[in-house]
Amino acid sequence: MPESVKTETSTGGGTSTRTRRPRKPKKSQLKYALPLAVVLLGFGIYLATISPNLSFFWMTGICFGFILQRAGFCFTASMRDPYLTGGTSLTRAVLIAFAVTSIGFTAIKYGAYVQGLPIPGRGYVVPISLATAVGAFIFGIGMVIAGGCASGTLMRVGEGFHMQWLSLFFFIVGSLWGAHDFGWWHAHFMSKGVKIFMPDVFGWFGAITVQLLIIGILFILADKWEQKKMG
Repeated sequence: MPESVKTETSTGGGTSTRTRRPRKPKKSQLKYALPLAVVLLGFGIYLATISPNLSFFWMTGICFGFILQRAGFCFTASMRDPYLTGGTSLTRAVLIAFAVTSIGFTAIKYGAYVQGLPIPGRGYVVPISLATAVGAFIFGIGMVIAGGCASGTLMRVGEGFHMQWLSLFFFIVGSLWGAHDFGWWHAHFMSKGVKIFMPDVFGWFGAITVQLLIIGILFILADKWEQKKMG
């Protein structure tokens, strides 16, 4: 048994001693983790007999979820923490992730471009309009109230947070409702915007330079913000 920790505090009449109970050690969950890992691996092998892609998605999804959980990574926290606590460690982590993925995706797209192949993801370049800003604002409010974005909600569901089950349920309901009415929103609002593909404006090298420059400026500002709030 761990020994109790004694602390002394000074008061006007002298010194008082208090005994603080040590934290209860966490129980090992290895007996649950090993059988679960076997089940997950077995199901991944079963999916491979149906489609290699299904097995790949299953395994990468599990790995991605594990990394998110261990890192405590959440897009909501990266935008919320600078205002609530002044901390920007997650904000800077998200910016670094954006920078890395920007370089990777630009390389993939440029490789297809120089070979005369269709540029991957070009069909997902959507118009930017007031609807984009309004939707982002509403979604941001929802994320803060729910305590997590899509990735954060799924991560906390896996951790056993009951409130996140409610968030996940309405996340699904809202997504289905949005998909049902998407045609109307696209025809009346989204299509009114302008499509911007940065390589068409700045060229391939210019586009990645501008994007990395913006990310770098935001990173510096986030770092200075934390120093100001924490200093």
